[in-house]
Amino acid sequence: MNNYRFSGHETFTCKQFWLKKGFDFLQGNERRFNDESAVVELGVGKNMVSSIAYWLKSFGIVNDAFQPTEIGNYIFGEQGRDPYMEDIATVWLLHYFLVKTEYASVYSLFFNEFKRERIDFNRDHLHSFLKRKCFEVSDSLYNENTITSDVSTFLRNYIISSDLRKAKKIELDDEFSGLLYELNLISLYKLEIVGGKQMEMYKAENKNREELPYELVLFAILDRFPNEPSISFRELEVNANSVGMVFALTKEGLYAKLEEIVKHYDKQVVLSDTAGIQVLQFKQPINKWEVLDRYYGE
Repeated sequence: MNNYRFSGHETFTCKQFWLKKGFDFLQGNERRFNDESAVVELGVGKNMVSSIAYWLKSFGIVNDAFQPTEIGNYIFGEQGRDPYMEDIATVWLLHYFLVKTEYASVYSLFFNEFKRERIDFNRDHLHSFLKRKCFEVSDSLYNENTITSDVSTFLRNYIISSDLRKAKKIELDDEFSGLLYELNLISLYKLEIVGGKQMEMYKAENKNREELPYELVLFAILDRFPNEPSISFRELEVNANSVGMVFALTKEGLYAKLEEIVKHYDKQVVLSDTAGIQVLQFKQPINKWEVLDRYYGE
């Protein structure tokens, strides 16, 4: 990545039905998000229209020209498998594409790099990391307010704020309607005093993730390593955008997913151990979309 993007969301998290709303809106004849009619047709404010457009690109649902991508059509198209995102697997799938697409830089940077440095963190830790990444590219890329806003939006996509927890009151149309909190990838675990002010501390630890369907893991492997006859366990665990990194899997959790894959695709996939090196081998090609069809069909 030669440059980074930390703005465009207008401080809004991605709401539950925004991706479908935005996808459906674009199916009209030459509709554009900067059309005056977009506010009326989408039923949201002007800033929210811009945010919807941003999230469609960020999740890889449309390309830069706002044309539907394969995954966009697969989920939300006429024959879309889960247009209302009722299955948690779809949320995992969207998270994978959010990280992989790299349109919204913080998601890729967090799951591929920041998590390697620390599991426990606060907003200042993440802000400082992003500041450092900006200066590695260009001194002019860093803007304090932009990064602060991006950190806040990022965290609100994955967790419920402490204020809402304390109040035990959740506005369904605001914080709780974000897409990704169900994945439990980041958690708020304590409040501590830093420099005289109360600071939220977060945890982003790897887990076994029994709730993550093995089909989603296989799809992501095939998508990340296309046409590779063999992939080492290490590559699956720590390579950029690999399943171990994106889904925050422990070694044990990743190995369990691979065992599930082999169990259900025993004629096509083998998990071997040669001289202490574990390798996932494909005896026959597997179509990644057919893997998803198998999951959604069942």
